[in-house]
Amino acid sequence: MNVPTWLWVATIGGFVVVILIDLFIVDSRPHVFGTREAGIWVSVYFTLAMCFAVFMSLYFGLNYGGQFVAGYLTEFSLSVDNLFVFLVLMTSFAVPSALQHRVLLVGVVIALILRAILIVIGAELIARFAGVFYLFGAFLFFTAWKVWTSHDAEPDPQGNGLVRYVSRRFAVSPHYDGSHLITKIANKRMLTPLALVMIAIGTTDVLFALDSIPAVFGITQEAFIVFAANAFALMGLRQLYFLLQGLMGRLRYLNYGLAIILAFIGVKLILEAIHETTSLSVPLIPIWFSLSFIIVVLAATAIISLRFTGDEPVDDPVSPTVPKE
Repeated sequence: MNVPTWLWVATIGGFVVVILIDLFIVDSRPHVFGTREAGIWVSVYFTLAMCFAVFMSLYFGLNYGGQFVAGYLTEFSLSVDNLFVFLVLMTSFAVPSALQHRVLLVGVVIALILRAILIVIGAELIARFAGVFYLFGAFLFFTAWKVWTSHDAEPDPQGNGLVRYVSRRFAVSPHYDGSHLITKIANKRMLTPLALVMIAIGTTDVLFALDSIPAVFGITQEAFIVFAANAFALMGLRQLYFLLQGLMGRLRYLNYGLAIILAFIGVKLILEAIHETTSLSVPLIPIWFSLSFIIVVLAATAIISLRFTGDEPVDDPVSPTVPKE
């Protein structure tokens, strides 16, 4: 797959334009996102992703279009698991509801930049060492086990090394000052908790990227597709946060579905590694089967979760606390 420079520039430029529109038009007046508004924007981002898939199919062929859709669905489904972590961080830092959209927007920009760096590194490793698929496959098996057994685990916002470093090196105000990242108290400039939570969300996402990026490389080895799938998934994730905020507690079986998907892609990677590095004849999993498998597992997980928790009350997963100084 030969991706021309203009397409890279156009794709990255398109995401930059969307981010600027989001920041200066949609979020020009910080407000609480309701279910209806969030639902509209989730539909918009999903439609844009599908239009991109159609373009990929027409320009590069159906196989690459299918790789993008499978990669996008994989990234999006794995990113849904991030939403609970985002909720914990928002609550731990007591982020006002009207500021949560801006926090997610900036956090996603940070995450996208860091993920792009990881994608470049991953693509270079694959280009130089076909055997790296064994490492990726083993890592995905480990991650699948970790996700399967981590249903009740809660992240510790103070466990983020960068947040601890910033808190030690800079004065941090205990109070928010609207949408400002820096405030002045007694003639002394201080970071606001808003700055810390943006750093926490953006850098915490990298931990999820260490799981999800190898998974997408298991579907496609094209760095352009991996980047686009990550970008589209992250852009739509912010609005999905507000849309599913009341349902997060009901998706209790999501981690099992994600674990199954990760293990499946791990198998796919190991088979491809054997095919590339040995003379053994092993079956390769086609992209249409991968896409179908991911859709079926996600649908089954959502249906089972909602069916068996539909009549149960949903408690807040965490209690609001004041950020630690």
